Amino acid sequence: MPGSPVTVGAAVLVTPGAAGAPDSGTIVAVLPPHVTAGGMPLATSGSLCTMVNSVTGVPYPLVIGALASSGVRVAGRALVRVGDRIPSPPGVLLVLGPPAAGCVSDRWPP
Repeated sequence: MPGSPVTVGAAVLVTPGAAGAPDSGTIVAVLPPHVTAGGMPLATSGSLCTMVNSVTGVPYPLVIGALASSGVRVAGRALVRVGDRIPSPPGVLLVLGPPAAGCVSDRWPP
């Protein structure tokens, strides 16, 4: 889904989660090399999220899958945007935001 890119601190939701119910989390790391907007590194596929199991409350890591923007790539990795639905085991990751920079918008399809 076209939209603005996100960075560290963006909220995410994976459905189904590790125990079946949706799990929420946050993007915590963007691996180099990266591009920046407003001084913050923009998230790409392969960035790390910390998710919280909605049933047990136990945190777990999740790597963002490869199917994000088809037009904007950083070192071969797709840019992650607000509204993207990215297959990332155990389910589909929905990127909630907020965007890193409202003045930057990627209009390429997933």
